[in-house]
This record gives sequence, C-alpha cells and structure tokens, in this order.
Amino acid sequence: MKKIILYVFVLFPFLGISQTAQDTTTKELREVIISNKVPKKFTELPNQVEVITAKQIDFQNFQTTAEMLSNSGALFVQKSQQGGGSPIIRGFEASRVLLTVDGVRMNNLIFRSGHLQNVITVDENMLENVGVFYGPSSTLFGSDALGGTVAMTTKSAKFLNETSKKFSGGINTRYGSVNEEKSVAFHLNYATANFASLTFFSFNDFGDLKMGEEKNHNGDYFGERPSYVSTVNGVDQLNVNSDKYTQVGSAYKQYNFMQKLAYKTNSGFVHGLNLQYSTTSDINRYDRLTEKTSSGLKFAEWYYGPQERLLAIYSLQKDKAFLNSDLKMNVAYQNVKESRHNRRFNNYNLQHNEENVNMFSVSLDLDKKFTKGELFYGFESYYETLKSTAYAQNINTGVVTSISTRYPNGDNNMMRNDFYVSYNEKMSTKTFWNFGARAGYTSLKSTITDNSVFALPFDEISQGNFTYSGTLGITHNTSKNFALKANVATGFRAPNIDDLAKVFESVPGSLSSLGTLIVPNEDLKPEKTITGDLGIVVQSDSKKVKLESIYFYTRLYDAIVTDDFTYNGQSIVSYNGFDAQVKANQNKGKAFVTGFSTNLSAYIVSDLLFNANFNYTLGRVVEDGSHRPLDHIAPYFGKVGLQYTYNKLNLEGYMLYNGKKDIKDYSTSGEDNAQYAPANGMPAWETYNFKLGYQVINGGTFFAGVENILDTQYRVFASGINAPGRNIYAGVRYNF
Repeated sequence: MKKIILYVFVLFPFLGISQTAQDTTTKELREVIISNKVPKKFTELPNQVEVITAKQIDFQNFQTTAEMLSNSGALFVQKSQQGGGSPIIRGFEASRVLLTVDGVRMNNLIFRSGHLQNVITVDENMLENVGVFYGPSSTLFGSDALGGTVAMTTKSAKFLNETSKKFSGGINTRYGSVNEEKSVAFHLNYATANFASLTFFSFNDFGDLKMGEEKNHNGDYFGERPSYVSTVNGVDQLNVNSDKYTQVGSAYKQYNFMQKLAYKTNSGFVHGLNLQYSTTSDINRYDRLTEKTSSGLKFAEWYYGPQERLLAIYSLQKDKAFLNSDLKMNVAYQNVKESRHNRRFNNYNLQHNEENVNMFSVSLDLDKKFTKGELFYGFESYYETLKSTAYAQNINTGVVTSISTRYPNGDNNMMRNDFYVSYNEKMSTKTFWNFGARAGYTSLKSTITDNSVFALPFDEISQGNFTYSGTLGITHNTSKNFALKANVATGFRAPNIDDLAKVFESVPGSLSSLGTLIVPNEDLKPEKTITGDLGIVVQSDSKKVKLESIYFYTRLYDAIVTDDFTYNGQSIVSYNGFDAQVKANQNKGKAFVTGFSTNLSAYIVSDLLFNANFNYTLGRVVEDGSHRPLDHIAPYFGKVGLQYTYNKLNLEGYMLYNGKKDIKDYSTSGEDNAQYAPANGMPAWETYNFKLGYQVINGGTFFAGVENILDTQYRVFASGINAPGRNIYAGVRYNF
C-alpha cells in the first residue's frame, strides 16, 4: 500500500525541486537584490550563495520561516520545540551563524552557542527573499558569521508607476491538519509618485503537533508522548495521554506586524521608515517537558515567555550621493524581550528569568561602480544593553524569593564599530575576482550590583577586542560550459555576555570530588575561522542543465571552551562552604569542518524542471593529536524532485532526506542533545511531499498539498521534538 501511495503522489506528479534559486530558471532570480553589499548578479561571486525568492516562498507556503528554511534543502534546522528553529550552516549554529533582517543584525549580546529560536520572529509571508551566504562572511556582515549568514529581506513599500495601482495588496489564508493550524496574512500598499505605505499583519494559531504514526523503516518507534503533567487546584498530576502521537504542550500562537513608509524627494533622496513587531504566546520548551525521572516526568512547567521583537529603522538612500557612490544609511533601534520559566514536578516554586535587550545601530553602505568593477564600502556601529532579572514565586502561596539571574544583574553593555570594504571586478568575459576586508573594535562591560544570592569576589567584568577579517576569490569560465571557483575567507565572533556570564554556574562537590566555580576571563578573545572553497560548474550551452559542486575546508581557531583556570593565583578556592575547582571560558579549542555541496538542475522539457541537491559535512575537534566529534554537525541531507509549471498551474513533488547520525559521532559537549535521541543515534529518514497551486481567478490562487505523505515517524538530528506527521493543508491567496 505504501508503494502505491508513493507512486501515485510522488513519481507520477513529479519528484520536486530545491527551493534555492538556480541559473537555469530566469534572469529575475539571478539579479535579485539580496544585500546592499554584493552585486545583483550574485552568481558571479566565488563564494557559495543561495537565494529563496518571494515566488518560491509563496508557492511552498510553509507554516513558519524555520519550516521554509528546513525544507529548502539549502541548510539544516534544529528544533527543541514547535515554536522554534535553529539554522545550521556548514556545521555552525546559533551564535556562530549570523541572522539579519533588512540589513540589521538580529544577533545580540545574549545569543548563546546552543540552539536558538529567533528566526521564527520574522514571518515568511513578509519576506521578499532570503539570501544564504555559506562559510565565513564576516567581511560583509561582521561578527558571528563563522559558518554563514542568513540575510532576510522584507517586502518594500512600492511607489506608483505606469504599471502599478494606487491601492494594492493581498490576503493569504491557510489551514493545516497536522497541528490544526489556522493562519492568515494581510498586506496593503498605498502608492503615489512620491509617497508609499505598506502595512502587513499576520496571525498564526498552531495546536499541539502530531507526529507520524508509521514506523520509520530505518529505525524503531521513538519519541511518543505517553504522559504529560497538568496542575489542577494547585496540585501537579501525571496524566495518561489519550493519543500518544499528539505532542501535548507544543501549541503556541504568534502575531506579526510591519509598517513601512517611503518618501521620495525631488532632489533624489528616499526616506524610509520600517517598523516591525512580533510576539508570541508562551512557548513550551517541549524537550524539557519530556525529560523523565524514576517516578515520572522531571518538569511540571518549562516554557519561554512571549518572545517580543521590536525593530524600527530609519533609512536614507540616494544615488551618486558621495564621491559618485550610491548611499544607503540605516539608523535602527531594536528591543528584544525573552524569558524562561520552569519548575520541577511537585515543586511549586516557579522560577522566572527575564532578559530585556536594547540595540542601537547606525550603518552606512556605499556602492561605487566602475567600468569593469564595483566597490562596496561602509561603516557599522552597534551599541547593546541588557537588563537581567530573576525571581521565584510559589504558584499556590504567591511568596516571592530571590534567585540568581541568568546574566550579571547590573549594567551590561556591548559596543561594536567596524569598517569594511569589498571590491568586485570582471577582469574579462571569462574571469571575475573579489577582494574584501573588515576591521573594528568590540568592547563589553558587565557589573554585578547584588551579590546576595552568590557572594562573588568581584563586581565588574570588562574586555575589549580588535576584530578583523578578509576574503579573496576568483571565478574563471574556461568555456561557456565549464567554470572554476576558488575562495579564501576568514571569519570572527567577538565574545558576548553569554560567553562571560557563566560566573553563576557553580556545582557543589561531594566527599570524593571537588565542585566547580566558573569565573569570568577578561582575556577572552574572538573565535576565528579560515575557509577555503573550491567549486566547479558544468552547464549546457542553453544553461538548461547545470551541475554545481563546492568543496570546503574550515579551520576553527581560538574556539571558546570551558577549562581549568586560576583565580587570584589559586586553582582551588573555597566558595559557598565547599572547595571548588576554578574554571573559565578560554580560547583553547581547535577544530576543522569539511564537506561538499552538490546541486543538479535540468529542464527535462520546457515546463518540467528536475532538481537534486546533496550536502555532506564532517567536523572534528583537534586536541592533543587526537580527533573527536565536533558539535552541531548535521548528517548528510538534501532534497530531490521535479516541478511542473504551465500557465495557471504549478505542481511539485519532492523527497527530503537525512542520513543517520550514529551515536559515536555525537559531540561530548552535550550540544547535540544525545539524551533526546535513540540509544544508537538518530536514524536516517526521508519524506515524500506533494504541492499544488492553481490560479482560479485573476489574482486568486488556490494552494493545497500533502507533506510527509507516508506519515513517517522521525526526528531531526539534535532536536527535542518529533517532526510533523502527515499534513494535509489548503489555502487561498488573493492579490489585488
């Protein structure tokens, strides 16, 4: 029966397409603007760049930006709960991958090295495109871009012209069966010749996520939810789940708003105002809610409070504004509020840790065109502050007690100032080369104003670091059918408050062992990478068939790891009544990451496009002449299939696949979450999916599809929640 379903829904309708843009499609995809710091014809760049366009996002019609990225085949995404998604690029994740939205960095001074869910705060319906820059891209984008950068660009307010209308907009609705999803997104553009306004609003209601019920042929049943905790009249109760395939506690809601205003003066200046706001309901940390003890479940509650993101950008643009250079200036303010709340089963003191981050930034990007080349240069300055608070409150009596804050409880601030330059030149019809450099200074300061919880022998932490990076690459077309690409780039990540704030993590010892006390290390320096890329491109005369393969090798230097340390010359100190071994974060780690990415695309006939990609990564920590697994290294993964587009009809069927992650290849650091995996590691898996889009009336399109057709039960590597089972979805988009 499974084989029949497979043939009917996949092989017959077609096998799918990668979501990334390919040269074999249209000129529009090759010249889309994905950043003010790279040429429009980004495919000429020697470094690997993939783009997901608005047209692809609209047709794919996924529930969140995290789902859109994970289903693209272009990168890997880890999930600890339904309301999240942590992109992994070439074995780097979280604070070692840079996220930007409209040119402003989302990474802030509390981005951690574990797993992050911030990408979902940007609704996929508001996106114009997403650029994925692979490998160190610090020269263009700054700190944290060790593994790569995900550059998200939102839709712009459009002025009135000969082909546009004064009022335009659209509405998109969607229902999904796997979590009883109910989503709606609305946008409205008002345009005159000199003034434009774009308003966007979306709402998502996701119920508890249902996992697949059919056994994965690569492994046993895993991750079912037999029980859950509820609190009735102030008493915790362990309940039997009536449907073990429903992941109780994974539901959440999200609201997104964007308002853009643009004004064009007669002198050629374009003023812009970009306001974005996103918030959610409480989002349960699902993996923690499934942790077990000998008597049942460990936690009664473990959830993130509403993750609020406020972004305000004033922009100024003008062609030929300075030294014959096109100018774009951004002045931005961001406010991010995050919180963690947890209590153990039958412990009625609910702990609250709350973080309030403010980011102020100014950036100046200049673009000067020459006869054969293009020069990008500019300046960026970011100033960030953090207020960290914490308390515990008894849910029955209301009594409040003090607990340690997640970060120092005084004034915390971080400042980054960078200059960058990037030059691209087409030396001939066959050769294109690129050079870039960045230099800057980063400072960080934290103070502890209340030592009542932990009496620490210091009350201030501060440091400063010079930062720098560079890149050099070349693309050479030996013929119109064959091209070689080579690129060398360095990246850096300046330590943030999360790297220094583990001062409060202490573990008392026992009669037979010492405890540990982690202290700040003001000598902590930036982590650095250097990467070499070598790529080949083979294509037909018509460019309807194209094979591109890129091999990379990365060395990670001065990686931040926790190791033995001394404080005031002592390696063992007396602290809180016990002897403790002093430890600190230090620049000790060395590692390498290597792998390759291959993409094949071919038009079988004019309306039928075949596409397949394959990604492989290997990472190892180098220590005392031995090698051990590096964390965040995904198993091999990819996407394969065909897409048919004709007139008003779009059909797509594709297979997503992941290889096995053997338990011996899990990192010992704990970041790979071996406790949430089967005993032998995460089994390989594949899903089959089918999508349809049909323009019913002018401006009106009906979308429908089936994801995970075989209802396979599986879990993505390093994740703490099972992936969705069979999802039947449908929706309508109407543009006017």
